[in-house]
Amino acid sequence: MNESALQALLIINPISGVSGKSGLAEHALSALSHTGWDIDVAYTTCHGDATRLAREAVGRGFHAVLAAGGDGTVNETAAALCNSSTRLGIIPCGSGNGLARHLGIPVDIDDALAIIGRGKYIVCDYASVNEMPFFCTFGVGFDAEVSWRFAKQRRRGKLSYIRSTIAEYIRYRPQNYTIRANGTIVTDKAFLVAVCNASQYGNNAYIAPHASLTDGLLDVTIIHSGSALSTMVAGADLMTGLIDKNAIIDTFRADSLVIERAADGPAHIDGEPIHIDNVMDIKCHHASLSIFTPDEHEHRPFYPIVTPMADAIKDMGLSIRHLFPSSFHSALHHGHKPHKK
Repeated sequence: MNESALQALLIINPISGVSGKSGLAEHALSALSHTGWDIDVAYTTCHGDATRLAREAVGRGFHAVLAAGGDGTVNETAAALCNSSTRLGIIPCGSGNGLARHLGIPVDIDDALAIIGRGKYIVCDYASVNEMPFFCTFGVGFDAEVSWRFAKQRRRGKLSYIRSTIAEYIRYRPQNYTIRANGTIVTDKAFLVAVCNASQYGNNAYIAPHASLTDGLLDVTIIHSGSALSTMVAGADLMTGLIDKNAIIDTFRADSLVIERAADGPAHIDGEPIHIDNVMDIKCHHASLSIFTPDEHEHRPFYPIVTPMADAIKDMGLSIRHLFPSSFHSALHHGHKPHKK
């Protein structure tokens, strides 16, 4: 270990997303060594590994932990960094990459590494439900059921997620919820209830378009029970950013809330399915996690239709770029794993 360099642990989830990771570590070490970083590398093998590895890095006084994976890997890694001086770097390699997209971190390995190399960061909020941390979204209802169905798919990616969504939509029935927040109590039948620290689920699906990671508040989106057509329109509004204009949707902000339903059951934390108690105690923890970002402040303002369209064009450009692989992408295909530290 070079004592004069900035120390970081790179945690790689080798099975996240749809692409291989065989050349990623070698490429990251090469790219970041030129910007003053000394990198150790570790690979996850099971649930909880990223949290354990990140916690060890904090204990060893590392300046940063870099998470290469999807939102689940980012969640596990970030959970160990909250309320510490160790910063989080995100290298998006998942299916949705919701937190990275909210922060404007490109879903491209080279560009994500360049952001870490520049060293700019912001101090962000995180949230918890029944003391379990989340950094992007927590949800009950339809989105939770989709997460459970998607997790069972052998193949990941957008097409698998769309298939899971359609299959769940056909069978799903709304549930009754009681929500206590800001001194009021609301009981209603809802298609879903989403509590958002960041603006989107991932893949540019904006469940809370104007959410902020730095305001000390959570954005709550309730999609009420409606007709098949009105619910489909609400789903389309996720992709245009007009969801808060929809007639069957209510939104509000709170620093804490309690959601209650008749029985325990499915939920999701940052897209990962969980089973949770029927009473869900949710809190925002202000300014508790430092994350490397493209700018010193949160990403650009959100404009309905315009921002989602720009993001879709950017994704299309990235897909075209990947048709003509760079040396890194060739390394991913032909490379080898460096020695694990």
